[in-house]
Amino acid sequence: MAPAPAKLHAPIVCRITPWYFKRRAMMASIFAFFGAYFLYDGSIGYPKQVEMAKKKEWFHGEFLATFDEARKKGTLNQWIAEQKAKELPTGADSEPPKWVTYAAANGWPEDPKPYTEQEIAEQFYFGYSCLAAALTVGFIVLRRKDTVLRGELDHFVTPKGLKVLFADIFRVDKRKWDRQGLAYVWFKNDNSGRSKKAVIDDLMYDGAGKVLERILSCFDGELIEKISDLEAQTTHEAPTETPRNKAGTSP
Repeated sequence: MAPAPAKLHAPIVCRITPWYFKRRAMMASIFAFFGAYFLYDGSIGYPKQVEMAKKKEWFHGEFLATFDEARKKGTLNQWIAEQKAKELPTGADSEPPKWVTYAAANGWPEDPKPYTEQEIAEQFYFGYSCLAAALTVGFIVLRRKDTVLRGELDHFVTPKGLKVLFADIFRVDKRKWDRQGLAYVWFKNDNSGRSKKAVIDDLMYDGAGKVLERILSCFDGELIEKISDLEAQTTHEAPTETPRNKAGTSP
């Protein structure tokens, strides 16, 4: 049964989809995670690596030098007793202790990285940048959460509150509609004759497709719904027909 005329002309109100909120929440979470990860590295992870790198340098320098000196003086047994008391490695069979064994016993990496102060500072830069991005995403969501795309009898209203008369629309591009739920609407909105573009986003606004249907039923401008030959070569798709207007003739 065909809908009543009143319903055909009833306002179409499209609100933010749950998909949009989930996607933005995921994005904010990812930014927040990496922000925390970078800040951890800058404040704890990298300084620990630097400390262990210095320990390795001390081990191969000063510590092994004391072993060589004790062996030359014939006091190696005394040296071993002293190092055991300090819980330091002593080697085996009169062989010098090895860093890899000492590091493994303490759960340290075999080759710790001696990060520079600049590299540590960069972690804070990346960390705060990611947290700022997470806050920005959250702010944008809060600003948009109550916005709507509205379709009326002779016009539609963008989420920014801009009223677009169907009579002022001269081009609709829906090449991305089937895959991405995006359509672009060009219109003239002032006496200067300058054109502007509005976006119909079906993934972001629930029911945006109904607004697009109403637009297409009320305008007689250029309808672009097929990709061009150049785009077909870029996307490896077969070229299709050129843009046409609603009457089906080439522009």
